[in-house]
Amino acid sequence: MTTEQKTKCRAIIHGASASAAAVGAGLAQVPLSDTVAIGAIQTSMAIVLGEIFGVYISESSVKGLGTSGVFGKVGRAAASVLWGWIPGVGNGINAGTAMLLTEAFGWSMAAEFERCSH
Repeated sequence: MTTEQKTKCRAIIHGASASAAAVGAGLAQVPLSDTVAIGAIQTSMAIVLGEIFGVYISESSVKGLGTSGVFGKVGRAAASVLWGWIPGVGNGINAGTAMLLTEAFGWSMAAEFERCSH
């Protein structure tokens, strides 16, 4: 990965992670209500990351990958159900979970796109 690609990836992934955290924090008291919005953020992130490496992937292809994967969805669901209902604490935990999972998904997608571009 070139320095320029890494810089672009960092900006995209951190931006998407911050957006996912905001959604997760704002919708913490309603279990699983953030799933659609965070999925859309992660889908858009994956498409733009692919473009950095000259890999063009459709929205339906990203959705077919399960976006953040089964474990990400299970992790968000568990955090939401266990802690989401507690104002303040639940918002922070839900935001952190959404941010970390989006960050991990973004860097794994960037690494995969880099492999595909060679």
